[in-house]
Amino acid sequence: NALAESIIGLFKTEVINRHGPFKTLTQVEFALMEWCDWYNNARLHSRLNYLTPAEYEAAYYAQQPPRRPARV
Repeated sequence: NALAESIIGLFKTEVINRHGPFKTLTQVEFALMEWCDWYNNARLHSRLNYLTPAEYEAAYYAQQPPRRPARV
């Protein structure tokens, strides 16, 4: 619950308060989708050495040794 409340508060601060008021639910839903895409793929994150989450994840998997298929 705490994480969900934190994310909801962040969304309200960054999107609803800055870009509102919205006239329709569709506008809010579109703003939510844009924000989620930015938050998950494009934002620079200090804990990730100022990389985007997508860049950090790609670098992580590039460092992993290749996995062998499981035997059946």
